[in-house]
Amino acid sequence: MAHIHIIGAGLAGLAAAVRLIDNGHQITLYEAAARAGGRCRSFHDEQLGLLIDNGNHLMLSGNRSLHAYLDEIGGRDPISGAMDQLIGPNEARFPFFDLESGERWTFALDKGLWQGWVFDRKRRIPGSRPRDYLSALSLLMARKSECITDRLSVNHPLYRRLWEPLVVAVLNCAPADGSAHLLRRVLRESFARGGAYCQPRMARLSLAHCLIDPALEKLQKAGATIRFHSRINRLDLADGRLQALSLGDELIPLGAEDQAICATPAPIARTLLPDLSTPPDGEAIVNIHFRLPAKAVHPEQDGASVEIIGLVGGLSQWIFLRDELASVTISAANAVARRPADEIARICWGEVSRALQLGDQPLPPFRVIKEKRATFAASPEAEALRPKAATQWANLILAGDWTATGLPSTIEGAIRSGHKAAHICLQKSRAFQQHKPPLNNQHRYSAGSGHQHQLKSKAE
Repeated sequence: MAHIHIIGAGLAGLAAAVRLIDNGHQITLYEAAARAGGRCRSFHDEQLGLLIDNGNHLMLSGNRSLHAYLDEIGGRDPISGAMDQLIGPNEARFPFFDLESGERWTFALDKGLWQGWVFDRKRRIPGSRPRDYLSALSLLMARKSECITDRLSVNHPLYRRLWEPLVVAVLNCAPADGSAHLLRRVLRESFARGGAYCQPRMARLSLAHCLIDPALEKLQKAGATIRFHSRINRLDLADGRLQALSLGDELIPLGAEDQAICATPAPIARTLLPDLSTPPDGEAIVNIHFRLPAKAVHPEQDGASVEIIGLVGGLSQWIFLRDELASVTISAANAVARRPADEIARICWGEVSRALQLGDQPLPPFRVIKEKRATFAASPEAEALRPKAATQWANLILAGDWTATGLPSTIEGAIRSGHKAAHICLQKSRAFQQHKPPLNNQHRYSAGSGHQHQLKSKAE
């Protein structure tokens, strides 16, 4: 059976590894850092005294690749079948608070395809009319060359109170720069299918508990080799194949049936494959984590407990609530990331206090995390540069949310890319087995001069 070498233990690499080991392959996973997870890292922050995620990630009930991955790593409750590592309302509900006007509303979808609520003034977003929601149909027909503002009018309240915060969160860029075609795919897989596919989800304890640790445990039990502090610094490519991985002074040759998946972030992939076309880096994302003064009672909207709140009219964009922790996310945040951390925290805390109706509370312990390379650029031009999973090298496959998944830089996109890479590996393995030459005609690779490996025939 083929040995699969996976470079990078983020979600893309883990998703590929889990699927491949379930199909009987030997796996070695190389991770340059001390822990797995990539941008889905979690850690105990001493200043807060709480477990926090490196950044907040909104997941949806309709994320099919995410749910398949959770099934594979054991993320369901064995009795109820529920995703016990994910929490969120049983309805597609997105509460909002306008920091300028003080208005509150809830964007809530009906479960089925028919969305009759648009004709109910009490359920519509304040200031909007039924015909304003037809703009979603325009987005579903967007062409690859179009930006969001080519399809949406910026001159009515629905843009400011729904589309702009949604676009900035999903694409991590201003609507004038964002790919309408990329947003189209997100809408087709979620909002266009009805509220049953749009229920917001977040990790119960942390992203690591939900998505990373169970995968590592499964891989280790299945006999995978996981090597942390192991940075692959060169790929030895010759004769249309990846011949070996260079790990410092260690050279790791690949056998005739072996394959490799490069599941690193795009900037690292470019250093390993200098001719690789990748989209440029997008804007930063800033996350601010606050320890609430007491275990806060979440504000209620129409009798429903709130875990995620959208904000408009301020610096903060989304608040994620979990027990004593309130985490703020600011996307498209290059300008914000240049400001001092304590200044960002003071401004955001004032907005959080108002949104959560906490009254006049002093600034609590906080942690500001600036992710300067959070996503790839989500413009139409950048989208055209995303590479496919298969490469010109017969046994080298790409994975990562920056590859051509058709989705933005999201958890769903990262997992889907890992599944795609695993699928290609399995196809290649089956093809190799079907065309495998007799034993006495097999080939092997041995180290040759320089850093390449020469193909040699085995003597009969």
